[in-house]
Amino acid sequence: MFVTAALTSLVYYTLDFPDGPGWLGLFVALYTLAAYGDGRRSLVIAGAGTSVLAVGWLIAATGIEPRAAIGWVYFRIGVSVMSAALGESVRSRQVVAAEARERAESAERTREEEARARVDAERLRIAREVHDTVAHAIAIINVQSGVTAHVLDKRPEMAREALRVIEQTSSRALQEMRAVLGVLRDGDGDDEGRVPYPGLGQIGELAAEARAAGLDVELEETSPAAPLPSAVGGAVYRIVQESITNVVRHVGPTRVTIALNPGIEALEVRVTDEGRRAAPDHDSADPRLSARGPSGTGGSAGPGRGIVGMRERCRLLGGEVDAGPMPGGGFEVRARLPTAPTGSRR
Repeated sequence: MFVTAALTSLVYYTLDFPDGPGWLGLFVALYTLAAYGDGRRSLVIAGAGTSVLAVGWLIAATGIEPRAAIGWVYFRIGVSVMSAALGESVRSRQVVAAEARERAESAERTREEEARARVDAERLRIAREVHDTVAHAIAIINVQSGVTAHVLDKRPEMAREALRVIEQTSSRALQEMRAVLGVLRDGDGDDEGRVPYPGLGQIGELAAEARAAGLDVELEETSPAAPLPSAVGGAVYRIVQESITNVVRHVGPTRVTIALNPGIEALEVRVTDEGRRAAPDHDSADPRLSARGPSGTGGSAGPGRGIVGMRERCRLLGGEVDAGPMPGGGFEVRARLPTAPTGSRR
């Protein structure tokens, strides 16, 4: 459109037709070229075209009379430059506005992705907490229910003790589940029923529960020089809990050593068991041994996600976990957690 209007204007004034409003179309074409073009190339075309038009108009006006009428030629040249400049200004503002919209949309997408990542991380955290809490409670309850069934008629006092352990374990599991799932409540919900997340202070309770389930537990604990972050304490608790759960489910009554060695930069956790013991005879004095026969949970359960969950917890805090069988028999879980974690599980 600009080329057509420019050629028409050159022919019109070269043939010495009188000046008139026909040049308005040329100004519209120049504005359109600059406003809807691609920037630099459009400006080059507009500048070159305006220069050619200016030269043609001045040549055509060499013999104009009166001489004052040549002012219209300079007017056309000035308005042509202004039309191109106005179009470029509009285009520039449109480009800036488009870039601003794109940045806003990109920021919104980033916020949505971050929100989804936070939701996924929280979902994974809840899944780990639920797995550890439920698996441990079910393993203990399964053993104690087997004890109850085995000694109910012969030793009712032991059956009552087993039922008491079942009650305490299930109650604690419910409290922990309430704490884990409390994050799903509304902000105005009642927090009185919640309990704090377990930590190093509850390792002794885990050892007592394990002893009640038939394990011979030795706890080697050294108090840290400085208080540990709650995230580290909670991770240690869950690692020990899952390790004991695996022993109860897959090994049965055996000797277990829990060692906590706090250092200046890291806390080392070690849970070691001696492996499956020989099957007891029917005259065994410990009913927890005879209650776990081939049909029990010991050794029959398939592989779970316990060790995977331990590694995920440690990785979030910048630590590491090694788990595997020992040369002389048994199994060992060894975790190393920094006392100043690089991340947080909450």
